[in-house]
Amino acid sequence: MSTRKNFDPEFKREITQVYLEGRRTATSLAEELGLHVNTIYKWAEQFKTDPENAFPGSGNLKPEDAELKKAQRRIKELEEEVEILKKATAYFAKNSK
Repeated sequence: MSTRKNFDPEFKREITQVYLEGRRTATSLAEELGLHVNTIYKWAEQFKTDPENAFPGSGNLKPEDAELKKAQRRIKELEEEVEILKKATAYFAKNSK
């Protein structure tokens, strides 16, 4: 059974820059670090897409993802409130007759 290795964002950034600058190949880096070569490619793609927020870390989200999650949570709360109010309206309408 293998254990998953966790690398901090700074380490990923350094390895990615070494690969992207052409100083080392993804294959040689992967062999040295004991990773699959696709991991290096994935890190490089994340870095090229958004260098500032490429590796947010475990449990952390990019700012736009955090906003989206907050909005989704608020929508769910409001939908629950609407359901409660519908039930309350039906209850009072039924009992007011």
